[in-house]
Order: sequence, then structure tokens, then C-alpha cells
Amino acid sequence: MTRVPRGYIARRRRTKMRSFASNFRGAHLRLNRMITQQVRRAFVSSHRDRGRQKRDFRRLWITRINAATRVYNVFDSYSKLIHNLYKKELILNRKMLAQVAVSNPNNLYTISNKIKTIN
Repeated sequence: MTRVPRGYIARRRRTKMRSFASNFRGAHLRLNRMITQQVRRAFVSSHRDRGRQKRDFRRLWITRINAATRVYNVFDSYSKLIHNLYKKELILNRKMLAQVAVSNPNNLYTISNKIKTIN
């Protein structure tokens, strides 16, 4: 029986998976079934951890703002600072507030004075 050259679709699929696994080691780089399993697992982890990264950074920013407000006596706590920001309609996101709190606490103090003076 003569050899029948098959199509290219399966090879193209495997090559695509192999390109995703280019930095893996051992059998995870060499065996097609293992490559498929590990690439799927990597995609699941990356999808899950994108949401987790957002949560972790938000927690970090809140911690930094809370520490700065307590150290520099801006307000009693983070929650009171955020409450007054929203009440006075000064919408600053937590990332910017955390950067201000870490890099230049005097500006955080200025923001708090602005909140207190607006009626």
C-alpha cells in the first residue's frame, strides 16, 4: 500500500501548540500530548491570575493609603479618607492616591486639607 500524504491541519494545530510551549522543559517541550495539556493548564492559570493580580494590587494600594493616613494624621483611617473624597466629589483612584502617599506625603496632606475646606 502506498503512503498517502495527509493534510496539514493537524500539523498546523500541533505546531501552534508547540510555539506556545517553546519555553517549557523536558517532555513538556517534546511530546505533543504533554504539550497540549501543559499549554491548556498555562492558559487557565494566566486567565485566573489576571483577576487575582488586580485584586492583589488593589489590596496593596489600600494598605499603602491606610498606612500613610495613619502615620501622617491625614484622617483617622483609610475608610474615612475615601468616604470624604466621595462626599466632596474628588474622585481619585486608589492607584494614584497610593503613589502620592508613598512618593510625596505632603501632597496627600494637601488633598486632605482640600477635602476639609470644601463645603
